[in-house]
Amino acid sequence: MTRKQKKTLLRIVLAALLLVAAALLPAEGLWKALAFAVPWLVIGYDVLWDAVRGIAHGQVFDEKFLMAVATIGAFAVGEYPEAAAVMLFYQIGEWFQSIAVGRSRKSIAALMDIRPEFAVVLRDGQEEEVDPEEVSVGETILIRPGDRIPLDGTVLEGQSSLNTAALTGESLPVDVAPGDRVVSGSINMTGVLQVRAESAYEDSTVARILELVENSAEKKARVESFITRFARWYTPCVVIGALLLALLPPLFVGNWGEWIHRALIFLVVSCPCALVVSVPLSFFGGIGGASRVGILIKGANDLETLAKVDTVAFDKTGTLTRGVFQVDAVHPKELTADALLDIAAAAESRSNHPVAESIVAAHGGHIDPARLGAVRELAGMGLEAEVDGEIFYVGNGKLMAQVGADWHECHLPGTVVHIARGREYLGHIVINDQLKPDAREAIAALKRLGVKQSVLLTGDRQKVAEAVAKELGVDDLRAELLPGQKVEEVERLLQSGAKLAFVGDGINDAPVLARADVGIAMGAMGSDAAIESADVVLMDDKPSRLPLAVKIARKTMRIVRENIGFALAVKFVILALGALGIADMWLAVFGDVGVLILAILNAMRCMLPVE
Repeated sequence: MTRKQKKTLLRIVLAALLLVAAALLPAEGLWKALAFAVPWLVIGYDVLWDAVRGIAHGQVFDEKFLMAVATIGAFAVGEYPEAAAVMLFYQIGEWFQSIAVGRSRKSIAALMDIRPEFAVVLRDGQEEEVDPEEVSVGETILIRPGDRIPLDGTVLEGQSSLNTAALTGESLPVDVAPGDRVVSGSINMTGVLQVRAESAYEDSTVARILELVENSAEKKARVESFITRFARWYTPCVVIGALLLALLPPLFVGNWGEWIHRALIFLVVSCPCALVVSVPLSFFGGIGGASRVGILIKGANDLETLAKVDTVAFDKTGTLTRGVFQVDAVHPKELTADALLDIAAAAESRSNHPVAESIVAAHGGHIDPARLGAVRELAGMGLEAEVDGEIFYVGNGKLMAQVGADWHECHLPGTVVHIARGREYLGHIVINDQLKPDAREAIAALKRLGVKQSVLLTGDRQKVAEAVAKELGVDDLRAELLPGQKVEEVERLLQSGAKLAFVGDGINDAPVLARADVGIAMGAMGSDAAIESADVVLMDDKPSRLPLAVKIARKTMRIVRENIGFALAVKFVILALGALGIADMWLAVFGDVGVLILAILNAMRCMLPVE
């Protein structure tokens, strides 16, 4: 507990003891009023002062005003124990609220701990400890075991394991070596690393995450905005209702004290704090709980929309696939498979294109640079390369047709690289992007959650897209799309009445992410533009986090609806009973503080892991 919470708890205990003592005193009249006024003032002085300040600033109709009027009125009609008890139980409810908010903030606070405190920069051969914001792009950072990585960068020297749990929710360490990219906020666990800074601090992963979380509270959900508007009108209405209840009936039937007492009960039970507190707390808990498992939801409105999603559209590369190409098959015509792969690898050995790198990786052996002579890039088709003194052509079907080779299409889906020696066709190599291991299960899980349709939107060729869609179990696909055409397809889905989420990672996905009802970005490898345009960020790039995000959103909304329904039902019943003279002040206390505590405890379930 915080110091303030401990102080409040001490006041609650002291006021409770004083209340019991006042009840045991054999005092009557003014002395009895003074005896109960002591615990009332001990526990309620801040509520009374806030009510006075609210009136002075024109903010009259809030729960502090209701508590002040109700308890002062109770004193006025001689209900001294009820007056002190109402204030005591109100403060107990406020204390529970404070504890609940504090626990919900812990997950956010844990996330805030990813903020690096310093960076050790190598300048002129010397180590210099500086603020991360003072590191320039291109500078070399020294990261020792136990240090938090301050900036995004690329490993220059050293090997180590990184703890990325605070970013991704993944407990397994990630091994890195020279050439690997590291993200800020991770903790270096074993070896010493030298990392070249690839971004300024304000553009780093950790800075973007903190900004998203810090701003999440500003984006209210529609139901949250409704509760705020509801409370703005509801409170003055019940105050007017209480005044009418206190003044009108006695004009006809007399007994002013009884009707004023009923009006005070009406005021106590009408306090809307159970709604005003529990609904934002539920959203805050849902967002905090999601952040603990590497799912960043930018605001309550995004969480609310995510719970209603019935259609999910996916980009392919980097979203459902790893974005890492791999040789799937080698189909030689005359040579052996190894000989064909050797020629292609030698020809592609100077290229940094992902397809070329996958061929070289599949070769696996040493390629003597002396084997490769002149290489000429042929835009949109491939390349012409001199290997072992002979001219080879490596590329697509257009290149084969241009050089007059007797080539043919492959029956397998994927990117096909053809090889010819002069006009002699030697065969082809089939290369495919590799599916993420959890992609198929993610789509199956979405269907089990009731998502009606999954759609694949990709710029890849139709044949490749069909193979991927079939393997993943996607319901529909649109292939060979330009970025603008992806937006058109999303518009078509939205016009059909779908509640649409789009999942992507690339910079060309940013317009689609912004247009969908909910844009979901793959965060660890995703582009800055995609993450900025998205409403939800999956920090570990795992598609299986998407069904989990939907579950969290639906659970949060279910709890919000439970709290609204329970609070309104109990309050309206007790309001009616109070107006009829059936409910007493103690039942009114339950209708206010009891409902508040129960709603808070229910809202705290949002922070628990979903099954």
